[in-house]
Amino acid sequence: MKRACVIGAGFGGLALAIRLQSAGIATTVVEARDKPGGRAYVWEREGFTFDGGPTVITDPACLQELWALSGDDLARDVDLLPVTPFYRLQWTDGSHFDYSNNEAELRAEINRVAPGDLPGYLEFLDFAAAVYEEGYVKLGHVPFLNFKAMIKAAPALMKHQAWRSVYSRVSGFVKSEKLRQALSFHTLLVGGNPMATSSIYALIHKLEMDGGVWWARGGTNRLVAGMVALFERLGGEIRLGDPVVHIHTVGNRATEVETASGWRERFDAVASNGDLMHTYRDLLKDSPRGVSMTKSLERKKWSPSLFVVHFGIEGRFPQIPHHMILFGPRYKGLLDDIFDHGVLPRDFSIYLHHPTASDPSMAPEGRSTFYALVPVAHRGKLAVDWDEVGPILEKRILDEVALRLIPDIHDRIVTKFHYAPSDFETDLSAYMGSAFSLEPLLTQSAWFRGHNRDDVIPNLYLVGAGTHPGAGIPGVVGSAKATAGLMIEDLRG
Repeated sequence: MKRACVIGAGFGGLALAIRLQSAGIATTVVEARDKPGGRAYVWEREGFTFDGGPTVITDPACLQELWALSGDDLARDVDLLPVTPFYRLQWTDGSHFDYSNNEAELRAEINRVAPGDLPGYLEFLDFAAAVYEEGYVKLGHVPFLNFKAMIKAAPALMKHQAWRSVYSRVSGFVKSEKLRQALSFHTLLVGGNPMATSSIYALIHKLEMDGGVWWARGGTNRLVAGMVALFERLGGEIRLGDPVVHIHTVGNRATEVETASGWRERFDAVASNGDLMHTYRDLLKDSPRGVSMTKSLERKKWSPSLFVVHFGIEGRFPQIPHHMILFGPRYKGLLDDIFDHGVLPRDFSIYLHHPTASDPSMAPEGRSTFYALVPVAHRGKLAVDWDEVGPILEKRILDEVALRLIPDIHDRIVTKFHYAPSDFETDLSAYMGSAFSLEPLLTQSAWFRGHNRDDVIPNLYLVGAGTHPGAGIPGVVGSAKATAGLMIEDLRG
């Protein structure tokens, strides 16, 4: 039996491991942290459950497919709950927009917030459906291993003006600035600037319209636990709390994986779900390929980081939906500060996650779990001491939530902590604390992104946010499908 090692137990790594094990390839997953999940880590404090994220589950069919490989059912391990509205968007003037895939309610919201823009929205929906078909259905699970594949895809991409940004294309359909923000903010959820990310990413709107937005009962961590349970039922092995320190090579072949504890095993194939830079710079540091790829990756543009405040508070808040976007007074200017200028602005937009709105089990009786997230520049652009800045920014964020939603929030807090770019760098070996790997620009997508199979070491593979198609649960699960296809073909050949 062929043997494969998957480094990292994030969603991409677990999805890949399930596919390999289902195909009869003996697979071992090695995870540095004490729990699986990668960015989808979980903390339990004073009866509250705090998910690290991601908190938005879309395209549940891509998850069900993993269980179906062995004739199993997702529902055996995970209870998915529909979330509605998907998001409530709120602006500083107090106005709001409830975003969902209920056609009648969505049309009513558009007519209320952006009178006259409904026909333009319907045209945008057709556009989103077209790029969804080209970018997700046809290309989302296809590995781009050579430039010919990119050339082949180019006509469809050019037809939809992929060189233009999501915001630019949206603005061509609707006039209301609020609706433009409502239809373009999604790229931030995968580390992209709406003003620069390719309009192909408008497919996220169609993805949500068709598949809905879901929540795993008990938290995103329960989806991780379900994937681990499936993998282990299939006979897979997972090692926790033992970071890989070296991928050994002989010539142009990956031969062995070594961990900090001294564990060392030989494998027929190795796949990394770790950070792209960490994989090449650190794990392959003795390989010429590691040295050359490190230099190449240093020239790339990396996505921003995040600052997240987790807090558990007294009381229930049925008036606050599961997901909210609290837009600040600026949109483009704020994005420029985060993506281009590398400054920590005084204002911010907040992604507020309130899981107890859908799932009371996330907090003790009569209490609520939240997190408030703001994008910040990565550490290569914003070189501040987060031990010093973190508590200050935490208070400012909680003050803003108090101003707009929960006036006495400071009196209600039972427990709180924050997670900063320095934590992404330390806990996840994320290059410069980037939260989403490479920025999803057109010039860093498909063939221009990390390849699912390395060009020089043919039994070394990549999976996760740094590879095609990119970040987000559907993205990394899609990358696993692309990578698994290559690995199974290679190992059986």
